[in-house]
Amino acid sequence: MSRGSGAPAVLVINAGSSSVKFAVFDARGTPPRRLLRGQVEAIGARPRLRFRAAGDAPESQRPLAQGATHAQAIAAIVALLREAAEGARIVAVGHRVVHGGPDLAAPRRVDPPLRARLAALVPLAPLHQPHNLAGLDAAAAAFPGVPQVACFDTAFHRSHPWEADVFALPRRFHAEGLCRYGFHGLSYESILAQIAAEDAALARGRLVVAHLGAGSSLCGIRDGRSIESSMGFTALDGVPMGTRSGSVDPGLILHLLSRPGMDAAALTRLLYHESGLLGLSGISADVRDLLASPAPEARQALSHYAWRVRREVGALAATLGGVDALVFTGGIGENAAAVRAMVCDGLEAFGLRLDPDRNARNAPVISADGSPARILVRHTDEETVIARHTLALAALE
Repeated sequence: MSRGSGAPAVLVINAGSSSVKFAVFDARGTPPRRLLRGQVEAIGARPRLRFRAAGDAPESQRPLAQGATHAQAIAAIVALLREAAEGARIVAVGHRVVHGGPDLAAPRRVDPPLRARLAALVPLAPLHQPHNLAGLDAAAAAFPGVPQVACFDTAFHRSHPWEADVFALPRRFHAEGLCRYGFHGLSYESILAQIAAEDAALARGRLVVAHLGAGSSLCGIRDGRSIESSMGFTALDGVPMGTRSGSVDPGLILHLLSRPGMDAAALTRLLYHESGLLGLSGISADVRDLLASPAPEARQALSHYAWRVRREVGALAATLGGVDALVFTGGIGENAAAVRAMVCDGLEAFGLRLDPDRNARNAPVISADGSPARILVRHTDEETVIARHTLALAALE
């Protein structure tokens, strides 16, 4: 499919720990037009391929062999492309890579030295980076000779001032790359681009963007640049998430490590997989389940989540010197009106006044008339961001 005279297309791959999301874009025109999207989910267990063509086409599903690997998942995607994207010719492949380290502030063409450099960052993102690299390797094998482009979730935050970047540790640690990286950068880039297209003046203002999903973070943007993020050295930091704890007192970490049977592996499992909404509720990591549950623990977990998100909104507003708009995105941010209402309760002091009816409808603007600052809901589109970067870099070869 990478050879021939068919219409040029770019493939975007987002390989996670148990899924591979993908999209195919027509490479002609600006912005690139989406032709197909889908994902292989439950990799390593009972995987299935779900996909949908552009427009109003219904979703289709196909089972994969039990225990299929990332390489097998991408092979299934390639086979699908031969059928569903008839005549298309993959001219470039773009990848979401979670960690780019302290120096990679923009997307890069992948070559062996860069591949090795990204592999060296695996200890900084152990739950994400290996799968990103597995997706990159599988795509390179499926499309030999086709340019591969890595787009980094950390790159958007490389504009942080030193004060936001550093930990109050001896300076040698910062020199070694132990700093506050921030994540979800491709999502924030997508939201900023949307705001700029709608209102250039607002995009130059003070934005607090809340990417709320299974992984959650917030970012403070001023003059189109990331100033501060709730996530730091790892994607474990900041607000609570589906199964991740978010920020924890380092003294508590030391205390836990002193307990019998609690070593680094057990602590990693606790903080990454057993905490957050799942740990607090004892019911589920899924906000939809918690909203539907009558259990008081479900309400308490959501209340704590909203409390910490609201606290982060206030901290970012202080860092930015005020807020002109609060933007909700991500699976929770875009769809959970009840959670948005809980977050906004008490933010009136920052000029953020919610309209309950608009919020209940998931309207694009959910702030009340006369609210000094706007409250918006936007769908993040990381895939289009990656496609644009990939096409731009591929054209330079």
